[in-house]
Amino acid sequence: MTADGKTRLPRAGNHPAGCHLHTALQLAAVGIPVLPLRRGKVPFGNCRACAHNACGGRPNMKRAGTCQCPAPCHAWAAATTDPHVLTSPAWAAAWRHAVALAYHPGGAGLTVVDLDSTAAVAWARETLPTTRTVPTTRGEHWIYQGAMRSSNAVRPGVDVKSLMNYARWLGPGTGRMTALPSAVRNLVAREDTTPAAGRVVSSVSARATWNPSVATGCRHTERFVRTGLERGLALVRARTESGAGSQAFGVARFLASQHTTCPGPCGLAAIGEEIVTAAVLVGVPEPYARRAVTNGLETAGERAA
Repeated sequence: MTADGKTRLPRAGNHPAGCHLHTALQLAAVGIPVLPLRRGKVPFGNCRACAHNACGGRPNMKRAGTCQCPAPCHAWAAATTDPHVLTSPAWAAAWRHAVALAYHPGGAGLTVVDLDSTAAVAWARETLPTTRTVPTTRGEHWIYQGAMRSSNAVRPGVDVKSLMNYARWLGPGTGRMTALPSAVRNLVAREDTTPAAGRVVSSVSARATWNPSVATGCRHTERFVRTGLERGLALVRARTESGAGSQAFGVARFLASQHTTCPGPCGLAAIGEEIVTAAVLVGVPEPYARRAVTNGLETAGERAA
């Protein structure tokens, strides 16, 4: 994609899996890092060598290009423009099971403002500079030239996807792409700042807890779930200065992703309540915390418990 909007790009549609690879190669040829998405429209799980955080987990995703695994691994960090990697035998199984195609906006020098409702689209039209737009199932993607830090739930129905994130490829869109405006950067700066510590006014119960009685269809042991949840809550509680909302999103998405193969229910609602509570107790406004956690649970592709 170029700032003047003249680059000819492949269109999206209801294609068989083989066409996802064809489109991926076209995008890679113009410098857009791509990766396949599995059922639920989420990235493929880590390879065997990295499963269950054996490789150290997220440190391998802190910068694009650091994932050196032969197969698609580490979510957005797997995105590549290398046609030899995309067509390698290690990626073949992923393409056969792919249901959608994604790209790494930040790796292409882009930022996607994901507007997930008609209200969010209306807000953008009144607030943000016009740019290239792509229709989505529930709203629109507004694509700007320039990369920045990503953040989810920056306001109702609005996510910012750029560095360390991925967006679904839904076609080239229409309109002239414009430079990333300060109005978008300010959304992330404002929402990712944890308010100063003080009395928290909230309806969240600090005693909300997960237990096996709400997870009758979970394939994991109670110890496994509680250990992962406590580690996640500790990460949220540690964000006393900034980033607790974004951390809550990441924890919710990661924990929910562990239950994608469970018959369910897995008690994700209770897990979500604990994450919301942790975020609120360090100063995140409850509505923002709930949006972040809800988006995290849904992004993982897990059925709500």
